[in-house]
Amino acid sequence: MRRQLNTVYVTTEGAWLRKDGANLVMEVEGEVRARLPAHMLESLVCFGRVLVSPPLLGYCAEQGISVCYLSPNGRFLARVEGPVSGNVLLRREQYRRTDDPSRCAAIVRNVLIGKVHNQRAVVSRGLRDYGSDLPDPAQAELAHTDKRLKRIADRLLADAPIDVLRGLEGEAAQSYFGVFDHLIRVPDADMRFGGRSRRPPADAANALLSFLYTLLTHDCRSALETVGLDPAVGFLHRDRPGRPSLALDMVEEFRPVLADRLALTLINRKQVSTRDFMRMDNGAVLLKEESRKTVLTAYQERKRESLRHAFLDEKIEIGLFPVVQAQLMARHLRGDLDAYPPFLWK
Repeated sequence: MRRQLNTVYVTTEGAWLRKDGANLVMEVEGEVRARLPAHMLESLVCFGRVLVSPPLLGYCAEQGISVCYLSPNGRFLARVEGPVSGNVLLRREQYRRTDDPSRCAAIVRNVLIGKVHNQRAVVSRGLRDYGSDLPDPAQAELAHTDKRLKRIADRLLADAPIDVLRGLEGEAAQSYFGVFDHLIRVPDADMRFGGRSRRPPADAANALLSFLYTLLTHDCRSALETVGLDPAVGFLHRDRPGRPSLALDMVEEFRPVLADRLALTLINRKQVSTRDFMRMDNGAVLLKEESRKTVLTAYQERKRESLRHAFLDEKIEIGLFPVVQAQLMARHLRGDLDAYPPFLWK
Protein backbone atom coordinates (compact mmCIF):
# COMPACT_ATOMS: atom_id res chain seq x y z
CA MET A 1 0.00 0.00 0.00
CA ARG A 2 2.88 2.38 0.67
CA ARG A 3 3.43 2.70 -3.06
CA GLN A 4 0.54 5.14 -2.99
CA LEU A 5 2.91 7.70 -1.51
CA ASN A 6 5.50 7.26 -4.26
CA THR A 7 4.12 9.72 -6.77
CA VAL A 8 6.57 11.98 -8.61
CA TYR A 9 5.31 15.44 -9.59
CA VAL A 10 7.24 17.27 -12.33
CA THR A 11 6.42 21.00 -12.45
CA THR A 12 9.46 22.41 -14.30
CA GLU A 13 8.55 23.63 -17.78
CA GLY A 14 10.80 22.17 -20.48
CA ALA A 15 11.93 19.22 -18.37
CA TRP A 16 13.09 16.06 -20.16
CA LEU A 17 12.51 12.76 -18.36
CA ARG A 18 14.43 9.65 -19.32
CA LYS A 19 15.42 6.26 -17.92
CA ASP A 20 19.06 5.65 -17.08
CA GLY A 21 19.53 2.07 -15.95
CA ALA A 22 17.31 1.65 -12.90
CA ASN A 23 16.87 5.39 -12.41
CA LEU A 24 14.49 8.10 -13.54
CA VAL A 25 16.47 11.16 -14.60
CA MET A 26 15.17 14.71 -15.11
CA GLU A 27 17.15 17.07 -17.33
CA VAL A 28 16.55 20.77 -17.98
CA GLU A 29 18.49 22.36 -20.86
CA GLY A 30 20.88 19.41 -20.89
CA GLU A 31 21.66 19.60 -17.17
CA VAL A 32 20.68 16.77 -14.82
CA ARG A 33 18.46 18.23 -12.09
CA ALA A 34 17.16 15.09 -10.37
CA ARG A 35 17.68 11.35 -10.23
CA LEU A 36 15.73 8.70 -8.30
CA PRO A 37 15.11 4.93 -8.42
CA ALA A 38 12.46 4.11 -11.02
CA HIS A 39 11.30 0.91 -9.31
CA MET A 40 9.97 2.93 -6.37
CA LEU A 41 7.40 4.80 -8.48
CA GLU A 42 3.66 4.38 -8.30
CA SER A 43 2.82 7.15 -10.75
CA LEU A 44 4.32 10.09 -12.61
CA VAL A 45 2.45 13.41 -12.87
CA CYS A 46 3.67 16.01 -15.38
CA PHE A 47 2.55 19.64 -15.28
CA GLY A 48 2.77 21.73 -18.45
CA ARG A 49 5.45 21.24 -21.10
CA VAL A 50 7.24 18.13 -19.82
CA LEU A 51 8.69 15.57 -22.23
CA VAL A 52 9.02 11.84 -21.46
CA SER A 53 11.30 9.58 -23.48
CA PRO A 54 9.76 6.54 -25.27
CA PRO A 55 11.94 4.05 -23.31
CA LEU A 56 10.72 5.56 -20.03
CA LEU A 57 7.10 5.43 -21.21
CA GLY A 58 7.57 1.78 -22.18
CA TYR A 59 9.10 0.96 -18.81
CA CYS A 60 6.24 2.69 -16.98
CA ALA A 61 3.66 0.76 -19.02
CA GLU A 62 5.37 -2.56 -18.28
CA GLN A 63 5.69 -1.85 -14.56
CA GLY A 64 2.15 -0.55 -14.07
CA ILE A 65 3.32 3.02 -13.47
CA SER A 66 0.76 5.51 -14.75
CA VAL A 67 1.92 8.70 -16.46
CA CYS A 68 -0.53 11.58 -16.10
CA TYR A 69 -0.33 14.87 -18.04
CA LEU A 70 -1.86 18.01 -16.56
CA SER A 71 -1.96 21.59 -17.77
CA PRO A 72 0.19 24.11 -15.84
CA ASN A 73 -2.81 24.96 -13.63
CA GLY A 74 -3.61 21.31 -12.90
CA ARG A 75 -6.34 20.53 -15.44
CA PHE A 76 -6.31 16.89 -16.55
CA LEU A 77 -5.12 16.39 -20.14
CA ALA A 78 -4.22 12.74 -20.68
CA ARG A 79 -3.14 9.54 -18.98
CA VAL A 80 -0.80 6.85 -20.31
CA GLU A 81 -0.93 3.38 -18.80
CA GLY A 82 -0.20 -0.22 -19.70
CA PRO A 83 -2.62 -3.16 -19.85
CA VAL A 84 -5.55 -2.87 -17.47
CA SER A 85 -5.28 -5.24 -14.53
CA GLY A 86 -7.89 -6.35 -12.05
CA ASN A 87 -10.56 -8.92 -11.48
CA VAL A 88 -13.05 -8.89 -14.35
CA LEU A 89 -15.71 -10.37 -12.05
CA LEU A 90 -15.28 -7.45 -9.66
CA ARG A 91 -15.71 -4.95 -12.49
CA ARG A 92 -18.77 -6.76 -13.82
CA GLU A 93 -20.34 -6.53 -10.37
CA GLN A 94 -19.46 -2.82 -10.30
CA TYR A 95 -21.26 -2.29 -13.61
CA ARG A 96 -24.30 -4.27 -12.46
CA ARG A 97 -24.48 -2.25 -9.27
CA THR A 98 -24.48 1.09 -11.11
CA ASP A 99 -27.45 -0.10 -13.18
CA ASP A 100 -29.46 -1.09 -10.09
CA PRO A 101 -30.98 2.15 -8.66
CA SER A 102 -31.66 0.84 -5.15
CA ARG A 103 -28.27 -0.85 -4.64
CA CYS A 104 -26.50 2.10 -6.21
CA ALA A 105 -28.32 4.50 -3.87
CA ALA A 106 -27.07 2.56 -0.85
CA ILE A 107 -23.44 3.26 -1.84
CA VAL A 108 -24.17 6.90 -2.71
CA ARG A 109 -25.84 7.39 0.67
CA ASN A 110 -22.78 6.22 2.57
CA VAL A 111 -20.39 8.24 0.41
CA LEU A 112 -22.41 11.39 1.11
CA ILE A 113 -22.68 10.61 4.82
CA GLY A 114 -18.89 10.59 4.88
CA LYS A 115 -18.65 13.82 2.89
CA VAL A 116 -21.17 15.78 4.98
CA HIS A 117 -19.72 14.45 8.24
CA ASN A 118 -16.24 15.64 7.19
CA GLN A 119 -17.57 19.02 6.02
CA ARG A 120 -19.18 19.47 9.40
CA ALA A 121 -15.88 18.53 11.07
CA VAL A 122 -14.12 21.35 9.20
CA VAL A 123 -16.77 23.88 10.23
CA SER A 124 -16.94 22.75 13.87
CA ARG A 125 -13.15 22.70 14.18
CA GLY A 126 -12.93 26.23 12.81
CA LEU A 127 -15.64 27.35 15.20
CA ARG A 128 -13.81 25.72 18.10
CA ASP A 129 -10.32 26.98 17.21
CA TYR A 130 -11.02 30.64 16.52
CA GLY A 131 -14.75 31.18 16.67
CA SER A 132 -14.36 33.50 19.66
CA ASP A 133 -12.21 35.84 17.54
CA LEU A 134 -14.90 36.19 14.87
CA PRO A 135 -17.63 38.83 14.80
CA ASP A 136 -20.92 37.70 16.28
CA PRO A 137 -22.67 37.37 12.87
CA ALA A 138 -19.89 35.09 11.56
CA GLN A 139 -20.01 32.96 14.71
CA ALA A 140 -23.76 32.63 14.33
CA GLU A 141 -23.46 31.63 10.66
CA LEU A 142 -20.87 28.95 11.43
CA ALA A 143 -22.97 27.56 14.29
CA HIS A 144 -26.07 27.53 12.09
CA THR A 145 -24.19 25.75 9.29
CA ASP A 146 -22.88 23.17 11.75
CA LYS A 147 -26.44 22.36 12.83
CA ARG A 148 -27.73 22.39 9.27
CA LEU A 149 -25.07 19.93 8.12
CA LYS A 150 -26.01 17.65 11.00
CA ARG A 151 -29.65 17.75 9.92
CA ILE A 152 -28.66 16.95 6.33
CA ALA A 153 -26.54 14.02 7.52
CA ASP A 154 -29.54 12.72 9.48
CA ARG A 155 -31.75 13.02 6.39
CA LEU A 156 -29.21 11.03 4.38
CA LEU A 157 -29.89 8.05 6.63
CA ALA A 158 -33.40 7.73 5.19
CA ASP A 159 -34.11 5.40 2.27
CA ALA A 160 -34.23 7.87 -0.63
CA PRO A 161 -33.60 7.67 -4.40
CA ILE A 162 -30.34 8.89 -5.88
CA ASP A 163 -31.75 12.16 -7.19
CA VAL A 164 -32.92 13.10 -3.70
CA LEU A 165 -29.50 12.21 -2.30
CA ARG A 166 -27.83 14.40 -4.93
CA GLY A 167 -30.14 17.23 -3.94
CA LEU A 168 -29.08 16.87 -0.30
CA GLU A 169 -25.45 16.95 -1.39
CA GLY A 170 -26.07 20.22 -3.22
CA GLU A 171 -27.77 21.68 -0.16
CA ALA A 172 -24.83 20.68 2.03
CA ALA A 173 -22.30 22.15 -0.41
CA GLN A 174 -24.20 25.43 -0.56
CA SER A 175 -24.22 25.70 3.24
CA TYR A 176 -20.59 24.64 3.63
CA PHE A 177 -19.07 26.94 1.03
CA GLY A 178 -21.39 29.72 2.17
CA VAL A 179 -19.35 30.04 5.38
CA PHE A 180 -15.97 28.90 4.07
CA ASP A 181 -14.72 32.49 3.90
CA HIS A 182 -15.19 32.84 7.67
CA LEU A 183 -12.50 30.18 8.12
CA ILE A 184 -9.89 32.30 6.31
CA ARG A 185 -7.98 34.33 8.89
CA VAL A 186 -5.74 36.60 6.78
CA PRO A 187 -6.82 40.24 6.21
CA ASP A 188 -5.76 40.31 2.54
CA ALA A 189 -8.90 41.02 0.50
CA ASP A 190 -7.47 39.19 -2.53
CA MET A 191 -7.32 35.94 -0.54
CA ARG A 192 -11.00 35.97 0.38
CA PHE A 193 -13.34 33.22 -0.80
CA GLY A 194 -16.23 34.53 -2.86
CA GLY A 195 -18.08 31.26 -3.37
CA ARG A 196 -17.07 28.11 -5.23
CA SER A 197 -16.09 28.77 -8.85
CA ARG A 198 -14.51 26.38 -11.37
CA ARG A 199 -13.40 26.34 -14.99
CA PRO A 200 -11.93 28.84 -14.47
CA PRO A 201 -11.40 29.59 -10.76
CA ALA A 202 -12.28 33.24 -10.14
CA ASP A 203 -10.07 33.92 -7.12
CA ALA A 204 -6.94 32.69 -5.38
CA ALA A 205 -8.76 30.50 -2.85
CA ASN A 206 -10.67 28.72 -5.62
CA ALA A 207 -7.49 28.26 -7.65
CA LEU A 208 -5.83 26.61 -4.65
CA LEU A 209 -8.83 24.36 -4.00
CA SER A 210 -9.07 23.30 -7.65
CA PHE A 211 -5.38 22.44 -7.76
CA LEU A 212 -5.63 20.30 -4.62
CA TYR A 213 -8.78 18.59 -5.92
CA THR A 214 -6.88 17.64 -9.08
CA LEU A 215 -4.09 16.04 -7.03
CA LEU A 216 -6.62 14.21 -4.88
CA THR A 217 -8.50 12.90 -7.93
CA HIS A 218 -5.28 11.49 -9.32
CA ASP A 219 -4.57 9.65 -6.05
CA CYS A 220 -8.10 8.24 -5.85
CA ARG A 221 -7.99 7.06 -9.44
CA SER A 222 -4.67 5.30 -8.86
CA ALA A 223 -6.05 3.65 -5.73
CA LEU A 224 -9.12 2.31 -7.57
CA GLU A 225 -7.01 0.92 -10.38
CA THR A 226 -4.72 -0.71 -7.81
CA VAL A 227 -7.57 -2.83 -6.40
CA GLY A 228 -9.03 -3.62 -9.85
CA LEU A 229 -12.03 -1.27 -9.97
CA ASP A 230 -12.94 0.81 -13.03
CA PRO A 231 -12.45 4.49 -12.08
CA ALA A 232 -14.65 5.62 -14.99
CA VAL A 233 -17.89 4.02 -13.73
CA GLY A 234 -19.23 5.65 -10.60
CA PHE A 235 -22.34 5.71 -8.46
CA LEU A 236 -22.80 9.35 -7.43
CA HIS A 237 -21.34 10.99 -10.56
CA ARG A 238 -23.03 10.11 -13.82
CA ASP A 239 -21.02 8.42 -16.56
CA ARG A 240 -19.44 10.77 -19.06
CA PRO A 241 -16.70 10.13 -21.64
CA GLY A 242 -13.32 10.96 -20.18
CA ARG A 243 -14.63 11.48 -16.64
CA PRO A 244 -13.24 9.27 -13.82
CA SER A 245 -16.65 9.10 -12.13
CA LEU A 246 -15.82 6.57 -9.42
CA ALA A 247 -12.63 8.47 -8.56
CA LEU A 248 -14.73 11.63 -8.22
CA ASP A 249 -17.13 9.71 -5.96
CA MET A 250 -14.26 8.80 -3.66
CA VAL A 251 -12.83 12.32 -3.75
CA GLU A 252 -16.02 13.63 -2.11
CA GLU A 253 -15.15 11.94 1.18
CA PHE A 254 -11.61 13.32 1.22
CA ARG A 255 -12.13 16.91 0.01
CA PRO A 256 -12.68 18.45 3.47
CA VAL A 257 -9.69 16.69 5.07
CA LEU A 258 -7.04 16.47 2.35
CA ALA A 259 -7.89 19.59 0.35
CA ASP A 260 -10.08 22.11 2.17
CA ARG A 261 -8.25 21.95 5.51
CA LEU A 262 -4.88 22.03 3.77
CA ALA A 263 -5.92 25.07 1.71
CA LEU A 264 -7.03 26.89 4.87
CA THR A 265 -3.75 26.01 6.60
CA LEU A 266 -1.64 27.28 3.68
CA ILE A 267 -3.60 30.55 3.54
CA ASN A 268 -3.86 31.18 7.27
CA ARG A 269 -0.17 30.44 7.87
CA LYS A 270 0.68 32.70 4.92
CA GLN A 271 2.53 29.91 3.15
CA VAL A 272 0.68 31.09 0.05
CA SER A 273 -0.43 34.66 -0.63
CA THR A 274 -1.50 36.88 -3.51
CA ARG A 275 2.04 36.89 -4.92
CA ASP A 276 1.71 33.15 -5.59
CA PHE A 277 -1.12 33.62 -8.10
CA MET A 278 -1.53 35.21 -11.51
CA ARG A 279 -4.67 36.49 -13.23
CA MET A 280 -5.16 35.61 -16.88
CA ASP A 281 -6.86 37.73 -19.55
CA ASN A 282 -10.04 35.62 -19.31
CA GLY A 283 -10.31 36.34 -15.57
CA ALA A 284 -8.97 32.98 -14.44
CA VAL A 285 -6.70 32.95 -11.40
CA LEU A 286 -3.91 30.34 -11.48
CA LEU A 287 -1.06 29.23 -9.24
CA LYS A 288 2.43 30.18 -10.39
CA GLU A 289 4.97 27.45 -11.08
CA GLU A 290 7.05 27.99 -7.94
CA SER A 291 3.89 28.17 -5.86
CA ARG A 292 2.71 24.82 -7.22
CA LYS A 293 5.90 23.30 -5.77
CA THR A 294 5.06 24.79 -2.36
CA VAL A 295 1.56 23.33 -2.47
CA LEU A 296 2.80 19.94 -3.70
CA THR A 297 5.30 19.75 -0.84
CA ALA A 298 2.61 20.59 1.71
CA TYR A 299 0.25 18.05 0.13
CA GLN A 300 2.85 15.28 0.35
CA GLU A 301 3.66 16.19 3.95
CA ARG A 302 -0.03 16.13 4.82
CA LYS A 303 -0.30 12.63 3.34
CA ARG A 304 2.43 11.40 5.70
CA GLU A 305 0.45 12.35 8.78
CA SER A 306 -1.55 9.62 10.51
CA LEU A 307 -5.23 9.44 11.43
CA ARG A 308 -7.29 6.72 13.06
CA HIS A 309 -9.58 4.97 10.60
CA ALA A 310 -13.00 4.74 12.22
CA PHE A 311 -13.95 1.41 10.61
CA LEU A 312 -10.60 -0.38 10.93
CA ASP A 313 -9.88 1.26 14.32
CA GLU A 314 -6.18 1.71 13.63
CA LYS A 315 -3.89 4.59 12.73
CA ILE A 316 -3.02 4.89 9.04
CA GLU A 317 -1.06 7.44 7.05
CA ILE A 318 -3.48 9.84 5.36
CA GLY A 319 -1.93 9.16 1.96
CA LEU A 320 -2.99 5.51 2.24
CA PHE A 321 -6.65 6.27 2.95
CA PRO A 322 -7.66 6.28 -0.75
CA VAL A 323 -6.21 2.77 -1.13
CA VAL A 324 -7.97 1.61 2.05
CA GLN A 325 -11.32 3.02 0.91
CA ALA A 326 -10.87 1.48 -2.54
CA GLN A 327 -10.23 -1.90 -0.90
CA LEU A 328 -13.34 -1.49 1.27
CA MET A 329 -15.38 -0.63 -1.83
CA ALA A 330 -14.08 -3.75 -3.58
CA ARG A 331 -14.87 -5.91 -0.55
CA HIS A 332 -18.41 -4.55 -0.44
CA LEU A 333 -18.96 -5.23 -4.15
CA ARG A 334 -17.66 -8.78 -3.70
CA GLY A 335 -20.15 -9.31 -0.87
CA ASP A 336 -17.61 -9.47 1.96
CA LEU A 337 -19.13 -6.35 3.59
CA ASP A 338 -22.84 -5.65 3.91
CA ALA A 339 -22.31 -1.93 3.24
CA TYR A 340 -19.57 0.42 2.10
CA PRO A 341 -18.04 2.06 5.20
CA PRO A 342 -17.25 5.73 4.42
CA PHE A 343 -14.20 7.64 5.62
CA LEU A 344 -15.16 9.61 8.72
CA TRP A 345 -12.76 12.22 10.07
CA LYS A 346 -12.59 12.34 13.86
